[in-house]
Amino acid sequence: MTDRQKIYLIGICGTAMASLAGMLREKGYAVSGSDSDVYPPMSDFLARLEIPVFKGFNAENIQKNKPDLVVIGNALSRGNVEIEYVLDSGLRYASMAETVKELFIRGKQSIVVAGTHGKTTTTAMLAWILEVAGRKPSFLVGGIAENFGSSFQVRDGPDFVIEGDEYDTAFFDKGPKFLHYLPRIVLLKNIEFDHADIYADLEAIKTAFRRLINIVPRSGLIVAGIDSPVVTELIPAAFSRVATAGLGTGEWQAVNIKTTADGMDFEILRSDSNTGSFAIPLPGTFNVQNALGAIIVARDLGIPDEVIRRALSTFKSVKRRLEIRGEVNGIVVYDDFAHHPTAVQETLRAVRERHPHARVWAVFEPRSQTCRRKIFEPAFIQSFDPADVILIARVYGASHLAPAETLSPDRVAEGIRARGKRAFTFASTAEIVSLVASEARPGDHVVIMSNGGFDNIHVKLLERLRR
Repeated sequence: MTDRQKIYLIGICGTAMASLAGMLREKGYAVSGSDSDVYPPMSDFLARLEIPVFKGFNAENIQKNKPDLVVIGNALSRGNVEIEYVLDSGLRYASMAETVKELFIRGKQSIVVAGTHGKTTTTAMLAWILEVAGRKPSFLVGGIAENFGSSFQVRDGPDFVIEGDEYDTAFFDKGPKFLHYLPRIVLLKNIEFDHADIYADLEAIKTAFRRLINIVPRSGLIVAGIDSPVVTELIPAAFSRVATAGLGTGEWQAVNIKTTADGMDFEILRSDSNTGSFAIPLPGTFNVQNALGAIIVARDLGIPDEVIRRALSTFKSVKRRLEIRGEVNGIVVYDDFAHHPTAVQETLRAVRERHPHARVWAVFEPRSQTCRRKIFEPAFIQSFDPADVILIARVYGASHLAPAETLSPDRVAEGIRARGKRAFTFASTAEIVSLVASEARPGDHVVIMSNGGFDNIHVKLLERLRR
């Protein structure tokens, strides 16, 4: 494609699509697009880049624009008036993943971070290590990497680091996105059942990951997180080099893990010989697992340990990953993206490990396609164990789900109470804010978990606490 060719994105305000729009603009393309919901933060981000965005879908948007390529977001399907126009008029179209592959990844060393949990943080961490090492990496991540202040970077170094999502690609491509990313190195963190809206069961998820393992070249590398039983089961099928990694298990091991005032300290053993100690300014054993994988990849690329240590010590995480949104009268309020039972448990455990004697509140909104489903109820009942008080909001968009398949906050709360904890359900955000504001005391930690906006609850709670 030559410069100033026009690319139009249908569904431009999705996190990945907006990031792609920014990448395309940096590469010199004329970019525009449309979406049904145009709102911050992505609308502000696109406005800053001076990318025109049409609110609402209309065939005239594309007619006037005459794009050379239309990129169709994976949330959209047949019946959308712009998609119908594209198909009728024979315009060239592609998915987000295919566009990233052809215009950005091809020709670079692709490092794909995949798995059910920890992808975003690990991708950002690895990109930062490469940046500190002077390798000028390109990256694309599903959140704002705080060291970069962005969800992407387009540079001329040899590496492209990308968060490899197993979610489907587009209405015309039901395979997982990560199969498009030409992986040379795969950091395969863990595999659990997730995305219950598109995967029937764990076996279907395994099939997707088997296909990823199967396309890594012989000269490539898979760093396999064998704390995960499913990764351990699938990895023998690899044709590439494999480095197994885990907490006290595998060829590479994180051992002597300690929670500190600043984060986590740990040592790394490789085949029983100690290769030194490392520290990260993030809480939680799961972040040690994230760092272990990133360290193994960095070492494979020949980056010296002192550079890796320097990068890890200055790593600032990703927005909405146990992000402290404020502290009022000694009450700390966090924002976290956790929505799968395992992520909820690990997030709360990280806070509990760092503050063993504090009272921990868990405020949870069932919002993702996974956590709104009844199938996860037993797991959720256990996942809140590290917290003292658990507040569960109503199921977001429950009217669009079959009642028999929908998670019941009341049943989950009942199960939690049977385990000896205080648990409550609420019909509105205002009621949650009211209870926390009246009962929270200095030294409490309030962990708010949702993969959406959750009615701006963090701001409302902090304002109320200040009053």
